[in-house]
Amino acid sequence: MDLEQKTRGLSKSCALLIVIAGMERYAFKGVASNLVTYLTDVVKMSNSRAAKTVNTWAGFTSMLPLFSAPLADTYWDRFFTILASSSVYFVGLVGLTWTAFAGSRSATKTISTCFLYSSLCLVSIGLGVLNPSLQAFGADQLDHDLDKNSELFSGDQKEAKATGKTQFFQWWYFGVCTGSLMGVTVMAYIQDTFGWVLGFAIPGIAMFLLILLFLSGCGIYVYSSGGGLKMKTTTTPIEKILKFIQGRVVKTKKDIYTLADEKDLDAMELELQERPLCNCDDSTGTKDVEAASTTTKGLEEDESLKTVFSGLDNVKLVIRLLPIWTMLLMFAVIFQLPATFFTKQGMTMKRNIGSNFRIPPATLQSTITLSIILLMPLYDKILIPITKRIKNNGKGISVMERMGVGMFLSIIAIVIAAIVERKRLDISQKMKTLPDYDPETVPLSIFWLLPQYILLGISDIFTVVGMQEFFYSEVPVRMRTMGFALYTSVFGVGSFVSAALISVVEAYSSSTGDCQNWFADDMSEARLDNYYWLLALTSTISFVVYIVLCKFFKSSSDQGDEKEEAPTK
Repeated sequence: MDLEQKTRGLSKSCALLIVIAGMERYAFKGVASNLVTYLTDVVKMSNSRAAKTVNTWAGFTSMLPLFSAPLADTYWDRFFTILASSSVYFVGLVGLTWTAFAGSRSATKTISTCFLYSSLCLVSIGLGVLNPSLQAFGADQLDHDLDKNSELFSGDQKEAKATGKTQFFQWWYFGVCTGSLMGVTVMAYIQDTFGWVLGFAIPGIAMFLLILLFLSGCGIYVYSSGGGLKMKTTTTPIEKILKFIQGRVVKTKKDIYTLADEKDLDAMELELQERPLCNCDDSTGTKDVEAASTTTKGLEEDESLKTVFSGLDNVKLVIRLLPIWTMLLMFAVIFQLPATFFTKQGMTMKRNIGSNFRIPPATLQSTITLSIILLMPLYDKILIPITKRIKNNGKGISVMERMGVGMFLSIIAIVIAAIVERKRLDISQKMKTLPDYDPETVPLSIFWLLPQYILLGISDIFTVVGMQEFFYSEVPVRMRTMGFALYTSVFGVGSFVSAALISVVEAYSSSTGDCQNWFADDMSEARLDNYYWLLALTSTISFVVYIVLCKFFKSSSDQGDEKEEAPTK
């Protein structure tokens, strides 16, 4: 019974970090999901400027892990990095609450706007450092648990470990989705009903509780070494590359090195190989080389060669992912719409339920999360077994096929959004001739927006989860934090692309005499449907190119299998 308990479930440290990840999502979604409403209604920004502000902020937040992850991997202690970044996050939320309070009390918005941007930057910095570090710290706990229980596994040990990893990531994603769901639904209602001061204060309180909860787990966390919080026993890829460059600069003796095996260039982790990778040109024979490899100098040269070839191999692995990464950007652009223009659409539609309750438009974003939570089991229990039978293999749908299905569904979602927006505009134009015309509300139920939200939720199951697995699996294990950063950077760059695209479209549509600005503040005059059709076209092009790339792409696992089979042929 004791053995069964050890092999089932997650450790206390993993469970605690999953709760912390959920709390962080609650705080972030409580701010981000309805921020466009705050910027337009309180700060009095135009629709286009508010959308660009939200997209730029989201992009900056998502891009920061690209810069923080290498530093966290190389120099920073993960425990203290999480503690420091969450504290900065908390200070940013406190500043955001103060801006809402000051803005409600001040006749001018200048000071409030200045502090608003400063506070949002602090939230971005805190979140950009916290997320990859927290995920990597959770993976550390998981690795320790799997190694600790390795003696319990009999038979297929790899399968048992894979099951443990799958369980951890599923629960992690469930915690993130639950926090997001609570943040979108609860906080949007509070902000629309009780005001923005309380609406920003509650996420700040949640972050403060997160810090206390994280500190309470000091005694149960597993650190990189038994003697300290993070006394690194291994050298990271970046440190190795820098060390090699330094060694080559100070080296005065010119040597010529050759690889013992050319196939090693394609290995994911050359640093894990124990056999020598170099031979010295001035050696007279094999015995001399073997003797020299036992000396300290020989070991240092061996390590230097492992370093440079491992570093080059890591760079090659990242570069080969760039085409796929680029084609995913349009999916990220579409995924920015629920927090911006979809919410603005909902503000102009009929939102009443009964005589007293009005649906906050931002709460419709919860349907994306609900779709994920409700339909994820169907994916595992129904779709995967069906695809296994159809394709007659043990994997079913591959990771790249999974991402492709999600991209296709996102295109369908944006096409539906364009059709619904065209219907809303037609009704708005007809209502203008009536005496009781209300420019702020169109007699079209907000529930017409549900199909596009639900389809985006389904596409999230395929593409977003697939992206996490793809980038996690395709980078070397010692670049794990960078793998998480590559995944988040898709949405970061996608947010910047979205902001730039809005600027270009706005400039073009405003410059032509007969055409109305597509992002006009008067939603009855705006042409968001044209913008949606433009996104559908560009996304279709990206999807087609993605299909072509998939035909020529070989995953690192496939390459590894080929190498293992090669000697037997």
